[in-house]
Amino acid sequence: MSDIADTIYGPIQGKVREDVLLFAGIPYAAAPIGSLRFKEAQPHAGWSQVRQTTRFSPAAPQVVTGGMTNSAPVNWNEDCLYLNVTTPSLDDKKRPVFFWIHGGGYRTGQGGIPWYNGAKFARDSDIVVVSINYRMGMLGFTDLTRFGEGYETSGINGILDQIKALEWVRDNIANFGGDPGQVTIAGESAGGFSVGTLLGSPRAQGLFTRAIPQSGAAHHTLPKPSAEKVTDILIKQSGLDSVEAFQNLSAQDVLSLQVEIDKQVARGADGLGIGSLVTPFYPAEGNEVLPQSPLTAIESGLSRDVDVLIGTNKDEGTLFVTGKSDQTKLEAAAEGYGNKDGLLRAYKSAYPDATTTDLTTYLSTDHVFRIPCLRLAEARVKNGSSSNTWMYLFAWESRVPGLRSTHALEIPFMFNNLDRAGVVAFIGEGDMPQNVADTMHKVWVEFIKKGNPGWAPYDLDQRLNMVFDTESKLIADPDKGRREAWQGIR
Repeated sequence: MSDIADTIYGPIQGKVREDVLLFAGIPYAAAPIGSLRFKEAQPHAGWSQVRQTTRFSPAAPQVVTGGMTNSAPVNWNEDCLYLNVTTPSLDDKKRPVFFWIHGGGYRTGQGGIPWYNGAKFARDSDIVVVSINYRMGMLGFTDLTRFGEGYETSGINGILDQIKALEWVRDNIANFGGDPGQVTIAGESAGGFSVGTLLGSPRAQGLFTRAIPQSGAAHHTLPKPSAEKVTDILIKQSGLDSVEAFQNLSAQDVLSLQVEIDKQVARGADGLGIGSLVTPFYPAEGNEVLPQSPLTAIESGLSRDVDVLIGTNKDEGTLFVTGKSDQTKLEAAAEGYGNKDGLLRAYKSAYPDATTTDLTTYLSTDHVFRIPCLRLAEARVKNGSSSNTWMYLFAWESRVPGLRSTHALEIPFMFNNLDRAGVVAFIGEGDMPQNVADTMHKVWVEFIKKGNPGWAPYDLDQRLNMVFDTESKLIADPDKGRREAWQGIR
């Protein structure tokens, strides 16, 4: 099996791993360092000799938070614009391509972790898998347009990095046995937010034909005034007032500033500070990559011809809502969402035996994940995409106490990677729920290959969802009641 492939930047050599070819750490753009920090990624200078691409590159700069999904130190470097390709063979077969965008709240994560191993897609289903790294946080999403030419995309560079990687796929993937005309973009959490944002980006049009936003949709971007307010706070906190000064900071100092700004806004140090419930250093609107909110663009018909499979997990919020909530905290949460009485009435009706902590978690799950998912599907149905939009709900419950169908739990099922490191810590001890993984993985394969997961599309009458559980089945409108309570506020 040949393990040397040509790219537009030069030849690379991969290796056989798990009976497929892996090319790890392929540069898709120049290092965004020095004078290129905060700027649109530029083409790589290239190389003439065969470059070894057998080891994953460092991740983008990030801070370990200590949570279940981000507890170990990470090898990172500001020179981070690399991708990985897993393929059955270097031939001209034109296989469908699965392009995976990692999550992590636009703060953490990387493409080369065991959960994202694409060997089973490649070996068992003849699919080419691509995973990527991209700039995050302050380095990827600080709106510095006030500093003039060269910084027009500074508030959206992390998304633009993803577009650059998709352009690399367009220009190179045929040399890896893939078809640039059959690209499915997918991602979870911030990766799902990214997919929703790409669906709403004119700059990304034509680079993919299918999309799978998992636990992410099109709500998580910053209006330009909010992005500019983040920059105001940043300048005040740092005492720096020129782009050169920010470029001269070490990457570690940038991360420290980012953490401090996050803390300030989270504790309401500036009266919430930025006029948005979206976190600082998220993708900014009001530029050529994202002229308007992605949801507005989708409502107007952008990406109408792209097939979309979208969904969430039943209990996303259990990963984030820590400790117990009393009635006061529950009411404060509902009040913050904008319809305290209506929301509390709907959720107590839907979950009559739930504790106040459970209700707080359900509200959080729906506000951040489920309702945006529904709104994206509704927008597509209304813009004429009713025949190519499908929805799912992942409902299999972890055996780890308290997690239930938590955030990110579906990932090893979808990749069919229940045997990978770290999965048992999420699913709990006991027999492997392989039947659930088999079912879910097969659906993803069918969608990647054919653009149809195998059930009726989502519409505003039945609102069909495939519910993945020990026994997976179609359910009509599993969100009724709760869904209606969010009308007009989310």
